[in-house]
Amino acid sequence: MIRDALLVIALCLFAGQALAGSRLLATGGVSQIEGAAGGGLSPWGVLAGSASEGELAATAFISTAPLSDYTLTAGGIALNVHDRLELSLAHQHLALDTLGGRLEQQIAGAKLRLFGDLLYHPWGVWSLGVQHKRLDDGSLPRVIGAHDVQGNDIYLSGSKLVFAALAERNLLLNLTLRSTRANQGGLLGFGGDLEPGRTLVAEGSVGLFLTPRWIIGAEYRQKPDNLSFAREDDWRSLYTAYFFSPQLSLTGAVLDLGAIAGLEHQHGGYLSLQFAL
Repeated sequence: MIRDALLVIALCLFAGQALAGSRLLATGGVSQIEGAAGGGLSPWGVLAGSASEGELAATAFISTAPLSDYTLTAGGIALNVHDRLELSLAHQHLALDTLGGRLEQQIAGAKLRLFGDLLYHPWGVWSLGVQHKRLDDGSLPRVIGAHDVQGNDIYLSGSKLVFAALAERNLLLNLTLRSTRANQGGLLGFGGDLEPGRTLVAEGSVGLFLTPRWIIGAEYRQKPDNLSFAREDDWRSLYTAYFFSPQLSLTGAVLDLGAIAGLEHQHGGYLSLQFAL
């Protein structure tokens, strides 16, 4: 999957479309665990990289989150076309450290910028996105009551940078509304005996730029509760990200993911490295 995405970027180069970007540092956010531009847990209204109108940009990321009883790793790539369309591919691997075994998920995403600008539009930037998710092996999710092994998340995200909002430092605000059937983001399948259909959930992020390169903040992601086998808790994080250059950023976080598949208190760390072209 990642190889195919790299091939797409190579074809763009071959066709004479240089990968570049002229937007300001950090205005593309970092790579979210499902491959979209945003924070670690939630997509934002911005598109990947720093491409403006008439430009292309690409990002690649790798992330790891060792939890109390699981270890989640994710990697992927995203292409920004003229700051209008973002295309992304990601792969997630959840090692069931306590229970034994693993779950793997492929995610193909697209995000369309509807209107606005992160910095100067009074309402910020708003985008509409979709994530198609498919489990490699749905045996375990089906055993615990999941209806399907693939599904689509649809979301609307808005982001706004407020200048000199707190102690003369810039404040980043994000809101996402997501329509989903995914259990634990899709890693435990889609739909269940409690709720087979879609649920509308909210996600929010806030970040304070201590310097133009360094941001600290918090994220919250509401979750559906589809399976009677085990309740699903909302996700929370405290994060920090540092942008060394337009090409390299590092994100770290402390996670509280609640109960996952019946195992309580899934706390842990998160580390993500992003490269940009």
